[in-house]
Amino acid sequence: MATDTLPTKVVAGVTVPDTSLVTKALEFAREHSTDYTYNHINRSLLFGCIIADKLPHTKERDREAHAVAAILHDLGFPIGHPPHSEVLSKENRFEVDGANAARAFLKREAKAEEWDKHRLQLVWDAIALHTIGSVVFHKEPEVQACSFGIWADFQGPDRIPGNPLTWDEYNAVIKEYPRLGLMKGLKDNMLHLCKTKPETTFDNTVGEWGA
Repeated sequence: MATDTLPTKVVAGVTVPDTSLVTKALEFAREHSTDYTYNHINRSLLFGCIIADKLPHTKERDREAHAVAAILHDLGFPIGHPPHSEVLSKENRFEVDGANAARAFLKREAKAEEWDKHRLQLVWDAIALHTIGSVVFHKEPEVQACSFGIWADFQGPDRIPGNPLTWDEYNAVIKEYPRLGLMKGLKDNMLHLCKTKPETTFDNTVGEWGA
């Protein structure tokens, strides 16, 4: 779907895609997320749109792919899943679990003629790489936009080069989607992964939480 014909809505002063697929992604994320994670993924989308729309190298992007990736990026968080969740594996990093689940969601719910291999790969990469800053910010605009929003939710406006996110914008998003103890929830998820899938944590930031 062309960007200029994409349905949109305004949330906390931010224009975001409002397609049926985005709605389904939100519903899918809600089914597999705690309240704090669900609010986090919504803030990540809003922050990503604010920042990416202001930067020349990310302004032109596939906004629906960006939205779906942001919404589904933490499907690999173990806390919040129903019992015997099919999303979670025993052997993959949480980012890979999330990326695989998002790709499976798109193959199941999206129109095949609109979602070719490239679009699917953009979403997979955006999710699988979102914790690896030395790689993700050299990727495609959609992938970068997704991580801009995720990182902004943890770091705040002051650590983003060029100050593309103001405190007024940041606070408006926080008011719409409160943090609800995100940092404690993040710690709980990271430690849960260290206890249940330690072999997936040794070469990444999850292991740092365990240490």
